[in-house]
This record gives sequence, structure tokens and C-alpha cells, in this order.
Amino acid sequence: MSQPGGTVLDPQQPQPTAWTWRRILQAVLGIGLAVVLIVWGLPHFAKTSWADIWSSIQVVPWWHVLAFQGLMLAGLYSYTFTLTGAMPGLSHWRALILNLCGSSVSNLLPGGGAVGLAATYAMCRSWGFTNRATSTMAIVTGVWNVLSRIALPVVAIVALWWGNDQLPAPLRDAAVGGMITGAIIIGVLVAVIASERQAQRVGRFFDRLLRPLFRRSKRTATMSVDQLVRELRARITDTVRTGWPQMTLGMVGFFGLYYALFVLIMRDVGVALPLGMLFAAYAIGRLLTAVGITPGGLGVTESATVIALVGWGAPPAQATAGVVLFSVVTHLMEVPLGGLGWLAWSATAQRRTTSV
Repeated sequence: MSQPGGTVLDPQQPQPTAWTWRRILQAVLGIGLAVVLIVWGLPHFAKTSWADIWSSIQVVPWWHVLAFQGLMLAGLYSYTFTLTGAMPGLSHWRALILNLCGSSVSNLLPGGGAVGLAATYAMCRSWGFTNRATSTMAIVTGVWNVLSRIALPVVAIVALWWGNDQLPAPLRDAAVGGMITGAIIIGVLVAVIASERQAQRVGRFFDRLLRPLFRRSKRTATMSVDQLVRELRARITDTVRTGWPQMTLGMVGFFGLYYALFVLIMRDVGVALPLGMLFAAYAIGRLLTAVGITPGGLGVTESATVIALVGWGAPPAQATAGVVLFSVVTHLMEVPLGGLGWLAWSATAQRRTTSV
């Protein structure tokens, strides 16, 4: 679920999504860029061909693909623990429907998170949840997703750096710098959530830092960063205090099962890199799924992952085949599953209306 950015919106009420010509053009360009990056970019960056990639995919037995799909569904179910932890009263079945529907929209449209958020409000209202409860859930899960996606590269850097004497010195230095930077960002976010005093310090620091920019652009902020941080913290504190173990368990299960899926696919197509390198490539891909210029980061994620794998010595055709198969299982298959989710929600909403 995406978070509104740029301006301070009323968290009580979802903002309507208007399909203007500009938005339609952005969608067309985003989808076009994703197609170009996949069709032309993947074989170009990996120095291979689609014929070789397809040959590598064909070695995977069909029943393995079915097993991969089952593991993907287990990962999606794990994420329901994050959603139910952030919204008391939400069942795991409804959380799964919510996740599938939101993901299918995000995977179809560039910046589709706004449409997915509007759908989330509609579904939660039909189940009897208030706008405030829904917006709090969206904020909390958004924070947990940000923390997780920052933590993944930090863990990957440790795995890549620890005991690996073959890494060039500049790469080791960059790894240490990235690890420290990521740890600082995570520490600041956790401090803001855990302590009101730290939240005020962080908010005032950014107010002082950004004040010259506001003066230069002659913009008047409707809410200072300090006020915004305190408002958001007040909204999420109670939920985080009781729900953080369940939400964290859901994120660990989701990313852990998807990493296991990534490793199994890579082994199936013949990529035998160490687990630390595979985790680093996986973490790069998960981080770049947040790129909004293409649907769900499609094309951008795959290109960066292939570049990393091939750069670390993986066979080009096999690495690209593994990335394509992983994308099909985890990204494209969410679209038809999302369609089933919409049907399931329509049925539950209709039963609720009939019973009333």
C-alpha cells in the first residue's frame, strides 16, 4: 500500500484518483519503458539472447513451477500477519484479499499505489472498518515496508562483506558505508516510533534543515515537519505497541519465503552463486520494487538484478532466465490472483449487503 507524498493529505479520507490525460500518458510511458527494459534491456545488459534465455527456462520441470507458485502464495499469506497486526479485527482471509487486490493494481499501473489505496478504503469500509482505522493501517504497514526494504540491503551487505576476501577494496569500503548508512536510517525511524522526545528532535532538525528551501521557493508549508512527525507518531504508537511482533513476523516470513523461492529458481536454472551473493541480488530487486516509474518497478528490478548476478560471475543466460521466471511467479501471477481477490471481495460485499 503506497503512502501519499508531496503534500499533507487528510488521513481520514482517501483522495480521489482522476484519470487525466497526463496520468494516462504516464501510464503508457511507464508500461512502454517496462516492455523495453524487459524485451531489449535484459538480454542487452546480460550479453545474451532470448533464445538462450528460453532454453534455460525450459530445463525447469513444470511441477517445479507449480511448487514455486505455492511458495509464492505462502509468502503472500505470511504478509497477512503484518496487515492483521496493523488493523485489529481484520481476518487473515480478508487481509489476503486486500493484499492481492492492491498488488494487482500496483503491478498493472505505474504509480498504481494510489489506486490501490482507494480500493483499500472501499474494501475496508464494506467490511465495517472506519477510514481512520484504514488510514492508520496504511501508514503503519507503509512504515514497516520502508524499514524492511532498508534492512534487506543492510543484511545483504553484511552477508556479502563478511568473510569474503575476494571483494575488491573499493567495493568493501562501499559496503561498509552502505551498511552504516542503512543502520542509521533504521535507527532514526525506530527512535521516532519509540520515543516522543526523539520524534520531536528529528522533526525540529528537519524543520531547520528545510526552512531555507521553503524560503527560497516561497512556499508556505501547511504543516511543519515537526508537527507531521508528531501527528504520524500519535497515529501509529498504539498499533505498534501491541502489533509490532506480529507485523515483524509477517514481514520476515514474506521476504524470507520469497528469498527461498529466489534461491530455488536460481538453482533450478543453473546459477550456483554463494547464498550471500544471491541474497544481495535479491535485496537489490526488493528495494527497487518501490520504483514508481514502471508498474511495480517491472523492468527496472529485473535489469538491476541481472546486472548484479552477471557481474558476480553467474552465467548470463541462466541468470536472466532465473530472474524472468522469478518475476513471472511473483509479479505477473499476482494479476490473475488479484482478479480472484476482487471476485472474492465482491461476493463478501454482496452477502453483507443482502444480510443488511
